[in-house]
Amino acid sequence: MASDMPAFDKDDYLNGMPDAESLKSDPASAGNVDRNEDDEATVTDSQQAKEQESATASEKPSNGSQESANTDSGKGEQIPDQGDESLTPLGKAKKEAADYLDALQRERAQFVNYRNRTAKEQETFRQHGIIDVLTALLPALDDIDRIREHGGLDDSFAAVAAKIDKTFEKFGVEKFGEKGEDFDPTKHEAILHKPDSQAEKETVDTVVEAGYKIGDRVIRAARVVVAAPEEQ
Repeated sequence: MASDMPAFDKDDYLNGMPDAESLKSDPASAGNVDRNEDDEATVTDSQQAKEQESATASEKPSNGSQESANTDSGKGEQIPDQGDESLTPLGKAKKEAADYLDALQRERAQFVNYRNRTAKEQETFRQHGIIDVLTALLPALDDIDRIREHGGLDDSFAAVAAKIDKTFEKFGVEKFGEKGEDFDPTKHEAILHKPDSQAEKETVDTVVEAGYKIGDRVIRAARVVVAAPEEQ
């Protein structure tokens, strides 16, 4: 039975197949070829899309880092203060007037302090000048007092002595030390203590040299003889 089958001839088989040109002209065959090409193009496009997505994903971290760096650098930068630029002309004028008023008040306060300090210094210098003159004239004043005490002043000399006393009073110089007043060690300098049976406390018995003061400041204490009670 096997001998009855015809033998396979390769050349006859290949000759019976259609060639490429005939396939292109055949609509059915051409459709199959186009579909194959479309499938290959679709596969290629999908591969390219995947590659592009992966490249984009790899670039995103660097872009994020750059954005964060820009954000951080933006935080470090200080926004310039517009200052007076944001004010209206009226607002600028009011601000300028307030600045001038503040400066004027400060200058006035400084001037008042300077004036008070200068007045105090002038008064101090004035007192020092009076003290210097009074200290230089003390011996002459003591001599006038001794002459007056013994009644040796004539009318003309007594008038001159009175003018001298008034002149010192004009400059705030006060003369103190009178017989019979209580002894005060802050104003009197006791050069002698004399017991007195009738004295109940220490009093001024004799004024040897009068004392002088300006205000509460004693220029020279009065030199006196003190009458003190007798010791029992």
